[in-house]
Amino acid sequence: MKALVIKSTGSWYTVESEEGLLYECRIKGKFRLDNIKSTNPIVVGDFVEIKSEEDSWMIIKLHKRKNQIVRKSVNLSKQTHIIASNIDQAFLIVTLVLPETTTGFIDRFLVSANAYGVDVVLLFNKNDLYKKDTLVKQDKIVKIYENIGYECCLISALNDDLNIIHKKLKGKNTLISGHSGVGKSTLINKLLKSNKIPTQEISLSHSQGQHTTTFSELYRVDVGTTIIDTPGIKGFGLVDLDENKIDKYFPEFLIYKQDCKFHNCIHNNEPNCNIKNKISEGLIAESRYKNYLNMLDEDLENYRQNNY
Repeated sequence: MKALVIKSTGSWYTVESEEGLLYECRIKGKFRLDNIKSTNPIVVGDFVEIKSEEDSWMIIKLHKRKNQIVRKSVNLSKQTHIIASNIDQAFLIVTLVLPETTTGFIDRFLVSANAYGVDVVLLFNKNDLYKKDTLVKQDKIVKIYENIGYECCLISALNDDLNIIHKKLKGKNTLISGHSGVGKSTLINKLLKSNKIPTQEISLSHSQGQHTTTFSELYRVDVGTTIIDTPGIKGFGLVDLDENKIDKYFPEFLIYKQDCKFHNCIHNNEPNCNIKNKISEGLIAESRYKNYLNMLDEDLENYRQNNY
């Protein structure tokens, strides 16, 4: 029987059949033996086949995924962690303080999403709390991403009516992600018109959010409209990206890279690199280039870990 995975707690999976019935399932043992590099072989958003075996339900088959968003596993550096699958778009919630979302984190998320063909909308939250200097900083960051084609929305999940967000969700399966404390739970509760998801205050001693969501879960906002809530992400390590291809996930690089002196230029130490020229001309944001170089270094470190 075909079913959709709507909740994952690590060892148990809640799935929904095509008739709308819910089943609690475990994974058939072979999923953990078939050379799977991911820490979580089945994720929310997956379509699976389930079967009743000895008074319990088992997931016996994983259907091919349309896409997924992947990051490096926190505990096992050589493995991956799949955040969710079969998504139509992702909302990355960004805050400038309490906690701060760095451009490095944003760019890593965007690159991973781009690599798997997932569109991203950046939601800049907590605008009602910012002082003037923070709003000025936010405006500069928003312009960087709008200039390269990313849609940015400035919201207060706590106080806004969020009609614009409802319109963007309509008819789609949307992943909602970000650091702990950026307001994911508040936003989702507002969208669902409920208090299904607990919220917590920011830890003032560390200026960081406290984890309220401990597992991934899919919620139905309306007929044909779903959202996937995920635990807060502290870091976003990239995996399975070739250093010679990372630049293709930077839209602004694609515009200018053909005029680099070398066709295989990776925009690091090569002479006559047009990407570096455009940075000096102000056509490519310096923060984006620095984050790109950090990804190159990270890719090289991944290679060393896996080959020595």
